[in-house]
Amino acid sequence: MPAGGPISGARTTVRIVVVGDRGSGKSSLIAAASAETFRPDVPPVLYPTRLPADYYPDGIPIIIIDTSSSLENRGKLAEELKRADAVVLTYACDQPSTLNRLSSFWLHELRRLEIKAPVIVAGCKVDRRNEEYNLSVEMVPLMQQFREIETCIECSAANMLQAVLHPTAPLFDQETQALRPRCIRALKRIFILCDHDMDGALNDEELNEFQVKCFNAPLRPDELVGVKRVVQEKLPEGVNDLGLTLTGFLFLHALFIEKGRIETTWTVLRKFGYNDELKLRDDYLSIPSKKAPDQSVELTSEAVEFLKGIFSTFDDDKDGVLRDSELEDLFSTAPESPWDEAPYKDAVQRTPLSGLSLSGFLSEVGRLVKWALMTVLDPAESIANLIYVGHNCNAASALHITRSRSVDRKKQQTERNVFQCFVFGPKNAGKSALLMSLLGRCGSEFIYAYQHGNKKTLILREIPEDGVKKLLSNKESLAACDVAVFVYDSSSEYSFKGAVELLSYVARKGEESGFGMPCLLIAAKNDLDSNSTVNKDSAKVCLDMGMDAPIPVSVKERDLNNVFYRIVNAAGHPHLSVPETDIGRSQKRYRQIVTHTLMYLSVGAAATFIGLAAYRAYAARKNSSS
Repeated sequence: MPAGGPISGARTTVRIVVVGDRGSGKSSLIAAASAETFRPDVPPVLYPTRLPADYYPDGIPIIIIDTSSSLENRGKLAEELKRADAVVLTYACDQPSTLNRLSSFWLHELRRLEIKAPVIVAGCKVDRRNEEYNLSVEMVPLMQQFREIETCIECSAANMLQAVLHPTAPLFDQETQALRPRCIRALKRIFILCDHDMDGALNDEELNEFQVKCFNAPLRPDELVGVKRVVQEKLPEGVNDLGLTLTGFLFLHALFIEKGRIETTWTVLRKFGYNDELKLRDDYLSIPSKKAPDQSVELTSEAVEFLKGIFSTFDDDKDGVLRDSELEDLFSTAPESPWDEAPYKDAVQRTPLSGLSLSGFLSEVGRLVKWALMTVLDPAESIANLIYVGHNCNAASALHITRSRSVDRKKQQTERNVFQCFVFGPKNAGKSALLMSLLGRCGSEFIYAYQHGNKKTLILREIPEDGVKKLLSNKESLAACDVAVFVYDSSSEYSFKGAVELLSYVARKGEESGFGMPCLLIAAKNDLDSNSTVNKDSAKVCLDMGMDAPIPVSVKERDLNNVFYRIVNAAGHPHLSVPETDIGRSQKRYRQIVTHTLMYLSVGAAATFIGLAAYRAYAARKNSSS
């Protein structure tokens, strides 16, 4: 792939332009990459070559453009370079003069043309190189002089050597000459995994196990001594009496990259499951899949207990709060803290000292607020972050697929510990104020609260009035909803009618899709003068649709009327308070009539058959006796 990682945006192809002196191996390199075999009869300049989409992690096709270095083609060359997403600059390993031309002409030419695409320097024909000319040692000063170079590789089209390009940008900052934060975090996790005795250093045995895992060969005793000597000379704290420290481990990888040995670090990262973005690959996570859309994903008790232990371990001052520094330490082996972005950033109420309390990070029974949401919305991200912070089990032991809600309804009970609640209502009904009162402050689209009686986690999602039709245009949109509430201003007849219209629309969609759910009406702003017509009509609507009576609340007077418990209780009884529309009720009666008729006909047919059989038996006996 091109250096610098995946191409973002609505990109349909990636253009890689290959340039270099005549005879430096451009065309042979392209031909070998496209055919995955060496071609001795390659023409001087190839037509644009399209590589298969599976060459690229994001499935984006790559087009490689071959170029001519002749003077008469300089205009076309400049045009191709300006359209390039990445540039491969070639030299021949058996011709030192072509390497000198990189710094004397080609790299200056790229600067003159103001080419901003990342540059990969490729030494071709490495199989022909005379050992007395080890050109790779000249790569370090070249990369330091021209920071636009992402990486340098040596390859052979004839031997298919070094066929994969290893991007430098995700690992190393050429400007600061230092490992990038994500690379440090990934290598720190790898170091911790290899430090089996957890003494903060890799001893000789641990270093050898690491070497065998990544490179299929142990280090000789003299090589072990040499590695530690190099580190200790440059960085005394990189080695102690116990072995190679984390500081020394990171230093070694920075040294490899500086010396053009970036493939060494990438090999290590690949062996431990990392992709080009320095995140764990999807195939490394093995996420269990839901069989029905109305199933959900929760953390298992084993994963919850692990996270309780993690909280305790990183709560250094044992004050029941994870402060920002402690949270950073907790996620120092993850690509970044998952709590820094929406919808997790503002999901939990913090303590006055801006720490994350146990009741925020974990519920009282160990159900994690943010982890609960992450597991429901993105199981892959949840299991990845569990692994980043030290969970060593597989996804099956960390994630639990819940029973289908349709089965829960038939059994008239649920085993779920995490419920999703959709909050509907017209504008100015008081939805946001209600949700803010449950959380204690304004949050994101997703808001969390806890119910201290039955120890359930509730995820509340506000659905804007103008977004309802768009949401319900997907037939499976209600599959994730365990309970829905409809908020209206109890002093406004207009607001009440709007809530009832929404209720009828959502209930009908639930009947059509088979994903109906318990629903509640919430009469907000109960501190205002109540409207008697609204009170009377709301009670009638609930009675007619088979729902519980409306719940009056007043955020202003902090009288929430135990609304949280009522929502959780409704979600926990999936067969109750499921609204029926007139159409749905008529269809239900029709199905009952058809069912009863079929049963009657079946019973009648059976009686006829029995009667006929009995008559035949009687006739047969009578005939035999006579």
